[in-house]
Amino acid sequence: MKESESFSNSSCTDQVHLAERELSAFVAAVAELFGAEQARVSAEDWLDELELMDASPRSTRRDWQAVTIAASVRSANRLNVALHRQTSLRMSTSGTQVPPIPSSNCFDLTLLS
Repeated sequence: MKESESFSNSSCTDQVHLAERELSAFVAAVAELFGAEQARVSAEDWLDELELMDASPRSTRRDWQAVTIAASVRSANRLNVALHRQTSLRMSTSGTQVPPIPSSNCFDLTLLS
């Protein structure tokens, strides 16, 4: 094997190990904070972001933390939407919605016609 091929294989292997460590740390953090299901979905986000970054014309050196940051943004957006939906659902089922304004406090629509 040529020295350049050996270096290339070593470099590739190093990158794979770095990627595995980064993904593993990300998934572990999400699992600890939000549970196993969110960790699974966040791992998919991470892999999706990796594919997007692979498609962009950048250098061959990978920035694994950038992949993690992009996946974190996706996860945070998904969790915010879920939290908003839960809050909205709770408000609509608990009867804590703002009551409508009585018609006596409104302009008379016949005057505006």
